[in-house]
Amino acid sequence: MKQKHQTKNKSLISGAEPFYLETSNEVTLFEAAYFERVPIMLKGPTGCGKTRFIEYMAFRLNRSLITVACHEDLFASDLIGRFLLKNDETVWNDGPLTKAVRAGAVCYLDEIVEARKDTTVVIHPLTDNRRTLYIDKKGETIQANDNFIMVISYNPGYQSVLKDLKQSTRQRFIAIDFDYPDADKEAVIVAHEGNIEMKTAEQLVSLAGKIRNIREHGLTEGASTRLLIYAAQLIRRGIPDNEAVRSAVCLPLTDDKRLLETLTDLIDDIF
Repeated sequence: MKQKHQTKNKSLISGAEPFYLETSNEVTLFEAAYFERVPIMLKGPTGCGKTRFIEYMAFRLNRSLITVACHEDLFASDLIGRFLLKNDETVWNDGPLTKAVRAGAVCYLDEIVEARKDTTVVIHPLTDNRRTLYIDKKGETIQANDNFIMVISYNPGYQSVLKDLKQSTRQRFIAIDFDYPDADKEAVIVAHEGNIEMKTAEQLVSLAGKIRNIREHGLTEGASTRLLIYAAQLIRRGIPDNEAVRSAVCLPLTDDKRLLETLTDLIDDIF
């Protein structure tokens, strides 16, 4: 059976350190929670650096990172594992959550609210003092490796009655709040990740600030740091500034012609 979930198993221990610029006390908070084995929830808008932060912390703590991109078709068996037919035999295949529990990895459930509520319940025994995972298909209870830690993330901007975390899940985590970095730090990030001059990075960040200020006029979300980096990468490849910004920042944000005209005017004012 083909698994529907998307997972990434990264061992960052021997690789290059991921670039991350601390914006507040998030590193100190994460480390304190990790050493106390307290589950962690990252809250913040799309593209503000939550995933890069967790990659950086896994590297800093010398732990492997297993990431699951959550979605509405994510079932408990996608996390825990399932029996598969192999060479005319039925063999058990651990899912990403089970692998993390056994190995003592950082297990990161990205955009947890996208998953089915009956799926997220399986993490409850792992996020209290029990720190256990029960595999009902095998009748096996696994005690989490001492180094295992559960991390989830979600975007509060997408909360609704249908897509929100249960209180029974929420109150098992400490929360670290994320937002877009201050302009000076965001410019450093964009310049580094996009490999462009600081002046251009500052222009991109200035544009993002103006776009974020008009969210109430119809944009669901403001321009993310990720989109600014995409624009920087296009510019680095020789795409004219205006064209790169329109393609990487404006068009992904909206299809509304009136809003696109407004965004184009902002671009022309800055570039």
